Amino acid sequence: MADPSALPTGPADAAGRLVLPAAARNRDPILGVLGPLLPASGLVLEIASGSGEHAVHFARALPGIVWQPSDPVAEARTSIAAWTAAERTPNVRPPLALDTAQWPWPLDRADAIVCINMIHISPWGATQGLMRGAGDLLPPGGVLYLYGPYLRAGMPTTEGNQAFDADLKRRNPAWGLRLLEDVAALAAEHGLRLEQVTEMPANNLSVVFRRS
Repeated sequence: MADPSALPTGPADAAGRLVLPAAARNRDPILGVLGPLLPASGLVLEIASGSGEHAVHFARALPGIVWQPSDPVAEARTSIAAWTAAERTPNVRPPLALDTAQWPWPLDRADAIVCINMIHISPWGATQGLMRGAGDLLPPGGVLYLYGPYLRAGMPTTEGNQAFDADLKRRNPAWGLRLLEDVAALAAEHGLRLEQVTEMPANNLSVVFRRS
């Protein structure tokens, strides 16, 4: 799903670092939910790491964890490596070229998987691949953490989310806000049980699945 247009940012700096304004806004609220879910040590795979700003922030806050960033876009991987070098985070591995829809993935295990703001800016096949990979890589009890905006059955959608969904579909008809119940049903097909949904700022959700 290598689509550079999914990176809402300006030009990279001289070191190749991209800056995503949303990352600075949401990294601490995400860490507040994510931190207690993760093991004290182990390997965390981040899917669609984007600029790499989340990776270095979380790795600094959770020094016992080895953070494995990934992204299908070469520009993003350059930025991830540049942020890692600049922030001197030794527990961040070099980024992998990983497209969730392409099988097999370039690693065979992870103690937890994190995916922030990917599902709505990628085709449904990317989510299908994500759930297949999580079901295959995670150990029993392992966590898949998702963050982003979703639609929910029987619940009104905010005007902001309606406008955002329409804008996404104008940019790419294969994009758009997904129904959380559809995502959960797909996850269940791969042995992933919906455990927790947390309301987050700016109409986003933290969604936690656990491997059966």
